[in-house]
Amino acid sequence: MRGDDAQEQAALDEHALEPAHLAGCVALAEEANWNQNAADWRLMLGLGRGFGVSAGGRLVATAIALPFERRFGWISMVLVTADHRRRGLATRLMQRAIDALVAMECVPLLDATPAGREVYRRIGFEDCWSLERLQLASDGRPGPAPPAMPGVAVRHIASGDWPEVLAYDGGVFGASRAAILADLARRVPQAALVAVRGGRLCGALFARDGRVATQVGPVVADDAGTALALLATALASMRPPVFIDVPDRHARIGAWLRECGFVLQRPYTRMAYRRSRAFDDPTRLFAIAGPELG
Repeated sequence: MRGDDAQEQAALDEHALEPAHLAGCVALAEEANWNQNAADWRLMLGLGRGFGVSAGGRLVATAIALPFERRFGWISMVLVTADHRRRGLATRLMQRAIDALVAMECVPLLDATPAGREVYRRIGFEDCWSLERLQLASDGRPGPAPPAMPGVAVRHIASGDWPEVLAYDGGVFGASRAAILADLARRVPQAALVAVRGGRLCGALFARDGRVATQVGPVVADDAGTALALLATALASMRPPVFIDVPDRHARIGAWLRECGFVLQRPYTRMAYRRSRAFDDPTRLFAIAGPELG
């Protein structure tokens, strides 16, 4: 290593991410044009473990490990500012997040862009399934009404619904994410919805306000028709831009959203560390909460 490179490396300070770093975290997301706002960062830092690198007092790189019980955990917010890329910072913090989750007896998971997928495959991640981010631009148009679902009622979540909602969602996601769902419901209450059939919950939908767009998800439901009824109700209360991340296996959902004016923004691949199966119920998971939350 050259003398000036060694000096620069020594000037880098690796540390835990704390609430005091919130402004720097938001600045990195803005630079990358990602959708996370201060509320998202605050949620993830409160529930997970964050890793950062600073240079001269400025936050230049981040990663977060977000555990879900002792089953699996999400690696997210792997960001490096432009003038510190190609120096191994992302790899270093990624390994910190992997090690932290493994120590908590959690299988690391992540949602990778095509470029990131090739990097993550080299360090032990395997493909589970694919999804795509669909975006409704600010000039999006109203879409067709979905087919009617006889016997299914969609309404806002009531306080008495929460035990059933959390049990249902945990069975779909593979672990409890009660704190995340409660946070989303507080942030966009008009889009915190349940679907009920015969007095039994058969689906739920949440959304959150992002820095760039409203993110719809998660969407969990017994079937595609119920998921469409939830989506139609939620979208009727929103103004674009809107993002939604839909597994490719649910082609009916993707086709309906495209009829509504959504277009492909980017594909993702859900990946797991040293295994090729995720923990979700693929038949009932119709939209994820976002690549940063799972």
